[in-house]
Amino acid sequence: MGKGREIPTPLNRVPAGCTYITPDLLSLSQLDQTTIERIVATVPGGAANVQEIYPLAPLQEGILYHHLTAEQGDPYLLQLRMNVDSQERLEAVAAALREVIARHDSLRTAIVWDGLETPQQVVWRQADLLVERVPMAQIDTPAGSARMDLSCAPLIRLAYCPDATGPGLSATLLFHHIVVDATALEVMREEMLAHLRGEPGPTQPAVPYRNYVAQARLGVSEAEHEAYFREQLGDIDEPTLPFDLRDVQGDGHCIEQARQMLPDALLQRLRTQARQLGVSVASLLHLAWARVLGAATGNDRVVFGTVLLGRLQGGAGADRGMGMFINTLPLRVDLGNISVRDGARDTHARLSALLGHEHASLAQAQRWSGVAAPLPLFSAILNYRHAAGQARQDAQLDAWQGLEILTSEKHTNYPLSLNVDDLGDSLRLSVTVPPRVGAQRICAYVQQTLTAMLDALEGQPDLPVQHLSVIGAEERQRSLVDFNATAIHHDLQQTLHGLFEAQAVRTPQAIALRAGRAQLSYRQLNEQANCLAHHLIDLGVRPDQRVAICVERGLSMVIGLLAILKAGGAYVPLDPGYPRERLQYMVKDSTPVALLVQGSTRDLLDDEHALRIDLDSVTWDAQRDQNPRVPGLTAEHLAYVIYTSGSTGTPKGVMVEHRNVSNLVQWSSVLCPPASGTVLLQKTPISFDASVWEIFWPLSSGIPLVLARPDGQRDPAYLAQVIQERQVSVVQFVPVLLQQFLDLPQSSACSSLTDVVCGGGELTVEMAAQLRKRLPEVRLHNVYGPTETTVDCSVWTLQPDQAVPDTALPIGRPISNTRLYVLDAYDQPVPQGVIGQLHIGGAGVTRGYLNLPKTDAERFIDSPFVTGDRLYRSGDLVRQRADGNLEFLGRNDDQVKIHGLRIEPGDIQACLISHPGIEQAIVLVRDEQPGGQRLVAYYTGTQLPVETLREVLRAQLPDYMVPALFVHLDAMPLSPNGKLDRKALPAPGQDALLTRPYEAPQGETEVLLARLWSELLGVGQVGRHDNFFELGGHSLLAVSLTARLRQEGIEADVRALFEQPTLAGYAAITENMEITL
Repeated sequence: MGKGREIPTPLNRVPAGCTYITPDLLSLSQLDQTTIERIVATVPGGAANVQEIYPLAPLQEGILYHHLTAEQGDPYLLQLRMNVDSQERLEAVAAALREVIARHDSLRTAIVWDGLETPQQVVWRQADLLVERVPMAQIDTPAGSARMDLSCAPLIRLAYCPDATGPGLSATLLFHHIVVDATALEVMREEMLAHLRGEPGPTQPAVPYRNYVAQARLGVSEAEHEAYFREQLGDIDEPTLPFDLRDVQGDGHCIEQARQMLPDALLQRLRTQARQLGVSVASLLHLAWARVLGAATGNDRVVFGTVLLGRLQGGAGADRGMGMFINTLPLRVDLGNISVRDGARDTHARLSALLGHEHASLAQAQRWSGVAAPLPLFSAILNYRHAAGQARQDAQLDAWQGLEILTSEKHTNYPLSLNVDDLGDSLRLSVTVPPRVGAQRICAYVQQTLTAMLDALEGQPDLPVQHLSVIGAEERQRSLVDFNATAIHHDLQQTLHGLFEAQAVRTPQAIALRAGRAQLSYRQLNEQANCLAHHLIDLGVRPDQRVAICVERGLSMVIGLLAILKAGGAYVPLDPGYPRERLQYMVKDSTPVALLVQGSTRDLLDDEHALRIDLDSVTWDAQRDQNPRVPGLTAEHLAYVIYTSGSTGTPKGVMVEHRNVSNLVQWSSVLCPPASGTVLLQKTPISFDASVWEIFWPLSSGIPLVLARPDGQRDPAYLAQVIQERQVSVVQFVPVLLQQFLDLPQSSACSSLTDVVCGGGELTVEMAAQLRKRLPEVRLHNVYGPTETTVDCSVWTLQPDQAVPDTALPIGRPISNTRLYVLDAYDQPVPQGVIGQLHIGGAGVTRGYLNLPKTDAERFIDSPFVTGDRLYRSGDLVRQRADGNLEFLGRNDDQVKIHGLRIEPGDIQACLISHPGIEQAIVLVRDEQPGGQRLVAYYTGTQLPVETLREVLRAQLPDYMVPALFVHLDAMPLSPNGKLDRKALPAPGQDALLTRPYEAPQGETEVLLARLWSELLGVGQVGRHDNFFELGGHSLLAVSLTARLRQEGIEADVRALFEQPTLAGYAAITENMEITL
């Protein structure tokens, strides 16, 4: 079990009755005479009352740090609430406690740090228990809100308040975790019980806590610890922060707890599998916990704290010793590409190796990892402990007659902790976590994961660990089934042009199209499209064959689209504004049997194999104007092939069938119910799939379609004019264009609008608020959907009577006959609230990519949830909020890593846009040389100084999320469809960077701090803008720094260093500091 070793413990040289302690009397601490006298001065009775002085054990250092940094209360105060039936019984309990305190040196220990370079613990020879009568309000104060003076032994307090209605009393017993752990509390309880029963005390002398400190300090060398932890953690550059829980400086407030007993049958299966594998039950619990954390972070490699008893190498008798023996150290578990069976054995081996380093410093272990300070290496811990079973507890109850234990409170600074109590005949799970995550939910995850692990070990031991299901049946039902209960009867056997033809029968004289002063009724549009369709059929167009169309927006464009569909073909839209090379690629890839062009576009295309049909020179008007009947044509044939930008720069053709679009069109009437006077503005180029919705929904619903002029989508003033003149009620914008539209004063005059649909980018809270102010009666629809799932697959609507949310607007819920799943990299559903990749199923999932079978197989998969369904892997990152709505977080390939941390650029963009002077913002990573990868923020609006922008972000984000470079633009570069063109963003110039050359410290405080930083951190030159943590500082060095400052007569607060880690910033705070610790 590890490679630790026990060493001889140096004797305590401080004799009883000693009145003057010198450095040679201290065998475990190297202190000068001045420091010793400073410590002795804190002890009542002086040197005669000092039994010994020695350093803190590793976990004690961490506990002291959290005591000093807690903003209120103390996360490491333990509280026992009880009712006592009489004053006599209370005095008996106090007497028993005094006996135990007198026997054990750790209970007579005080902690001294003020003015010392290294904190020390002082064992008093005499330490009286304080028993205090207090008001009832003080009895009811939670432990997390109380404080204890650590420099005054014993670190135990007993307070009581008489019951006003009878002889009983309410009492509270406070212990500080820095001198007792769970085993010590059990020893204390047993010895108190013996005293209360009148039994003789223990015959064996108490084991001094100094023995453990000696083993921790003098046993395994720091070099050995460093070699081990660098090997384990050196390549871990990303913290394990489940549910995005980052604050490991907590004080136990705003935490909820849940307990759950493991079913007996499950426990027996656990013990059986542990025996068969040759591992401990604790190892299986650690693997299950790692899987839960992997699911909560999306990581294959997780690190979490495991609480070690610390008694294995604590010296003889350490198993019954009194004191803080436990230590929390990081355990790494690799979950990727490993089976459940091998994972269990690997976790057991890692735990065994870690035990050989159980006395290492957590702060040092974190420094030896690849995670840069002050970021935490982990924010979750597991504490597996053996405790007394129920039978043993029942046998002890008689000694506690007259005493009713009400509550026992324990806290930790970690936001997520799992305590496992192995009671022998049962196993109890206890979880503490912030309420937003849900403690009972985490308990359920652990039990579900254990169940899945045992099922695998018993029947499929080679199953990958990452395939173990974490969420239970109830949450799976909610996320996989209930959330996707979107079945609505739409006639999906109807073709797209068939829907239009049915509308033409219903309203033949109604206006279908307007373009400038020209217009067509439904009958006219249908008949003209029919003539061209028959012409195409005569030319050989058949179902699933492609027909390219490259024309400007106008009546001929719509006639051409309908004609291609009526002939059974699939249209391939080509934007005349595209580069010639891109157009040629699309034509070559799609191999159309015909090209529909105009006089202005016919020379853009060079294909000699396809028939060229000029819509400006009509030669088919003598064709029949009845609806064609194409043999064999069904809704499963292609309606169009539309090209999207590929990650390689080569466009990909997406094949969309009639049934896909039919579902979209019929759902649209649910989203925006057609009414008398409804008019839609069509402005999106047909080369983008939003145009499909703009064209075919109104034509299938009897809604007049107003066509914007060619390139009109680029001119928001023109669009506002058209909306007013044509009384448009429904319009769709991409966010950039919506912002430009809302910035126009005349947008307020577009009062005919009833519905604004926004998609193709992030719709911000600010835009929604601006729209509400300009057009308060408008319904705002935030739609989302990749081309591969037919335009839209989800929607969130802001009704006029709803308040604009304060947080990022969601993309909502699935549309009709659509299923949305948030999955991990192994296609397993992630816990609610965890970021995952969006997979889309249902009626909108298209046939796939044209001529790209490999990409097709990667992105379109068989659904593991619905037989016969296909899923599209969107590559988009989302999470499901508590209200069920999905929140879009960016693309998986947009997510960036800086200094080992995953960063969502959208978070930074939202903070920038919140500044009143900034209109738009985009953040990305550029590989700049020299300097390597750096975050760059581009913004429009008022040009602001770089330092102002930094301060805006620092007030809302951690330092690592603040871009290194800021570039002001007059306008964002846009692609032809109005979306942001990232490739056109310019490289940053020198004015984008706020350089910080060395600047010498100024003033006495900065000069002093620079000297202390240099000494503590081992660096030469320290400038006034240098960062304490970037220079290698960590939490324990921060405590040492504050002690050194107090030696210099300067008040200091550890917390302030985290708030202002630069030399100049920290100096400014410390110069005027008044604190109470």
